[in-house]
Amino acid sequence: MVLTDRRMTADEFLAFPPDEQRTQLIDGVVVVSEPSIRHQRIVLELVQLVTVWIREHPGSGEAGIGCDVRIDERNVFVPDVWWVSEEHRLARDAALFNGPPDLVAEVRSPSTWRFDIGRKREAYRNAGLKELWLLDTAADIVIVFRGEEASEVAAGERLTTPLIPGLSIDVAALFDR
Repeated sequence: MVLTDRRMTADEFLAFPPDEQRTQLIDGVVVVSEPSIRHQRIVLELVQLVTVWIREHPGSGEAGIGCDVRIDERNVFVPDVWWVSEEHRLARDAALFNGPPDLVAEVRSPSTWRFDIGRKREAYRNAGLKELWLLDTAADIVIVFRGEEASEVAAGERLTTPLIPGLSIDVAALFDR
């Protein structure tokens, strides 16, 4: 849901006090995210799977949820799940990412999917995001973007990434929430 038609800069958006609503700045417009319970379950499962793997493989980066990612002057995204390599970890007191993490996962939400698959994907790519996972809860597939290349991972297959060697996620179990 679009909160306002007034366009603003990333600096203006980031200057707002924290709000109860989850919002993002997309092309200068404030957009409210309205995640469903299933959406939240999938996000939680995904971040837990990645975090457990990281704990079992020290020095393999950091994962998190819901952090401001300043992409450029008109875009501040809040990815559902993010991962960075050890060399790109943020400082302990960092408030946001200036530029994209190494990997971002976005779970389909009725209010933001059109942005995730369109403008946000394009902005992430232009900003240098290495890998984007779009988890389509309508089709129970993961659309994986690595640069200009796209592929789909469906139930019965395992989601992997060259960014986190050895991580392997059962797609059917991930969507079974």
